Amino acid sequence: MNRTLELWCKVSLINGIVMGGGAGLSMNSMFRVVTENTVFAMPEGQIGLFPDVGASYFLSRLSGSFGEYLGLTGARLDGSEMLACGLASHFVLSNDLLLLENALSEVASSDALTISRVISGFSSKISLKKDSAFRRLETINKCFSKGTVEEILSTLENEVVNGDNKWIVHAISSMKSASPTSLKIFLKLIREGRTKELKDCLIQDYTIVCHLIRRTFNMDFIEGSRAKLFEKDKQPKWEPSKLELVSDEMVDQYFQKVDDADWEYLQLPERANIAKIWQSKL
Repeated sequence: MNRTLELWCKVSLINGIVMGGGAGLSMNSMFRVVTENTVFAMPEGQIGLFPDVGASYFLSRLSGSFGEYLGLTGARLDGSEMLACGLASHFVLSNDLLLLENALSEVASSDALTISRVISGFSSKISLKKDSAFRRLETINKCFSKGTVEEILSTLENEVVNGDNKWIVHAISSMKSASPTSLKIFLKLIREGRTKELKDCLIQDYTIVCHLIRRTFNMDFIEGSRAKLFEKDKQPKWEPSKLELVSDEMVDQYFQKVDDADWEYLQLPERANIAKIWQSKL
């Protein structure tokens, strides 16, 4: 049982939509196997939240500013794009997943090299779509490496006139419909996330989410959920309503301890003990 738990803690099989919590569970596995059915996105800004669950860790490790692009726009990636950008480690056709699962169940070791060899035996080659945003990494780096969300948006708008702009138009539209506060929170998070360990990113995510749920500083998460998930009028009223009204000081507040005597920072177990904790619950 211990070996099986250790093995499956290392391998995520992603055959479908992976967003939010699903991304948090799978993207931090050692091996992330995707298929032609896989769709990845982090669109939390559209509901007044932000890409959390450790996104500031795994997105900040991608090439250039591709992580900023994904987190600020909520853009979707297919399995091939996930493999190309580094979010996935292997691409396996969905028809071969059961065979892969059976092969992994027969592995007598949790050694990473052994597991990798087994998965590689089922891997297929990929082909990026011609209109894939990952093929536009140079432009993405140019735009999303800017220091502020306002500068990123302005640079994108300037790029529209250069043609080949379908993905840029979508990026602009998505950013303009998202919570301004959420965008600024995420940009600060991912920039800081590049120098942090996963544990620290998760602790920071928890703190910010607590502020949003408790409506400490604004109602954006509640309002976004109302407009996009429940009443579905798709017309959230963000507060503040514009990027320029969200100051650095306002953003910094979300990164501070919650002002409640009973509130505590997220406490995570040591990584070496996680398998034992899961074992006790089975």
